[in-house]
Amino acid sequence: MTKTHSDAIVVDGPLIFVSGQVPDASDGSVAAWDAAEQTRQVFHNLEKVLAQHGADLRHLVKLTYYLRHISDLGVVQEVLQEFLVHQPRPTATLVEVAGFVDARYLMELDAVARLPRDDRSAPAT
Repeated sequence: MTKTHSDAIVVDGPLIFVSGQVPDASDGSVAAWDAAEQTRQVFHNLEKVLAQHGADLRHLVKLTYYLRHISDLGVVQEVLQEFLVHQPRPTATLVEVAGFVDARYLMELDAVARLPRDDRSAPAT
């Protein structure tokens, strides 16, 4: 299986610290009782938050995954391959938890990303 994270990344700021993203859809419903679909919804939510600050998944530096069932890790890692396609991949920590504020949640994710700066997007002269 392809590695889904980097061992370390060195970046300069500014940084954005994203609060825990849960599998709630924009209509308030919770994604299906399935780790794969919940992971996809969490990443869609993360993409929306990052976009509000001019960033995207390429700018991720650190992810912390909280899983209710460690047995879901394989499924979660498969879904990560859909979203984390850029190199370097973010660093990551995985924590198994006893539960979440909503019993339907199977996972939550928080993140740190590097915000793009104008001088980085300018072509070199």
